[in-house]
Amino acid sequence: MSRNLDPIAADAPRVLLVDDDREMCELLALRLGSRGYRVLTEHNVQGALRALGTESIDTILLDLRLGTEDGIVVLDNVHKRMPDVPVIIITAHGSIETAVSAMRRGAFGFVTKPFNSHDLLQQLGHAIESVRLRREVAGLRRVVGASGSDAHIVGVSPQIEQVRELIARLAPTEATVLILGESGTGKELVARAIHTLSPRSKGPFVAVNCAALAADLLESTLFGHARGAFTGAIADHEGHFGAARRGTLFLDEIGEAPPSVQAKLLRVLQERRYTRVGSTVELEADVRILAATNRDLRQEIVERRFREDLFYRLYVLPIVLPPLRERPGDLPVLAKMFLTRAAARYGVPAPELSSAAIEVIEAHTWPGNVRELGNVMEAAVLLAGGGEITPEHLVSIGSSASTSSDALDDFARATSRLLSQYAADDAPPLPPLREARDALEAAYLHAVLQRAGGSVSQAARLAGRNRTDFYDLLRRHGLSPSPSPRAGSEPGK
Repeated sequence: MSRNLDPIAADAPRVLLVDDDREMCELLALRLGSRGYRVLTEHNVQGALRALGTESIDTILLDLRLGTEDGIVVLDNVHKRMPDVPVIIITAHGSIETAVSAMRRGAFGFVTKPFNSHDLLQQLGHAIESVRLRREVAGLRRVVGASGSDAHIVGVSPQIEQVRELIARLAPTEATVLILGESGTGKELVARAIHTLSPRSKGPFVAVNCAALAADLLESTLFGHARGAFTGAIADHEGHFGAARRGTLFLDEIGEAPPSVQAKLLRVLQERRYTRVGSTVELEADVRILAATNRDLRQEIVERRFREDLFYRLYVLPIVLPPLRERPGDLPVLAKMFLTRAAARYGVPAPELSSAAIEVIEAHTWPGNVRELGNVMEAAVLLAGGGEITPEHLVSIGSSASTSSDALDDFARATSRLLSQYAADDAPPLPPLREARDALEAAYLHAVLQRAGGSVSQAARLAGRNRTDFYDLLRRHGLSPSPSPRAGSEPGK
């Protein structure tokens, strides 16, 4: 792909020019660049389809004759995958009937060679304006609240307003979006908002947690499998890519995807094609891919757990969700929303938050983020019974605040006694700090699992972590959440 290199504003309209005449492309790119357009050029069908999956495009100029290839393939793909992006057909005088036929298939208009600059710029102007109006409508839907709670991102902080603006900007496109943030910050809610405000909103929204399935099962679940692909595969299975056809596929915890799945995902993003497990037949991936993770993928690349090429395919225009502790101004708004929802669910009057309760809420660090706040407010509604919410009703916060300090003191004293034996001159050598920290963390996880009788949910609550994070820690240390951990077994073995 080539691009014009003139200094053009970052928000300039982006035009994809698809023509096999390279000299004409260079001249036209220069001409349009001088008029404030950012031009990307491709010379064949494959390059054009690749650009559709990786670039944010406002308008397409398309020659239907690309050497021996038929440009109508590009038009049909745009119509299916990016219906809001107008396509202007480039044609010779003798092929106007072909251009008219293309317009019946969804083309925005056509221009003839040799170009009349006035006609070309006028067509482009109309096309860009149509895109602008469509995206403005999407923005209005965002401001007033889209139909359905899936698209409603609650908050008044500047950070959340920036998130909403990014959603409005990206939703009408086909761009792949990577959503970053700690567990509980609302990554799936953002993905659903993007889907709801997108041209694919009438199609399915399919979500899959990459951390919840073993490697071989994840691959089959995502891409499907052919009959006889493995023991128990008694029939063809279309997988999530098939189920999400003409809609959106949300890959949560993408950082947990194993190497085999990462390789297949990379091919989907590059070629928009995939094969089912046990099959050689290629299928079209007519889905928009959104992904999310709470991991530092750059560090995962350094440690060779995540593919760098896949990262850059995903990391086009990321949306970063701030943790709740960094936007305290949203706490009262979110708390009242959760109270209202919980009250409606249990058929009781919506309670008010006392000023003392608000102080407790604002003083808490919320390691579980919005998910934790929702759970605390639901419990408060049940305890208050329709009356005012006071600090006594915020049991999850109160109990942790009253006991965590004492527990930490006891743990620190016990650890200090254990390490004191290494202070003597003739003591065994101390390991490096990082290795010591890892060993302590593994031993802690092992102990908390034993305390919880092997229940991951209970162990996560005891550790003050959410369930997904706790699973991540177990995998990192090679621990199994077995129902009956063997007493005396070594952590991580």
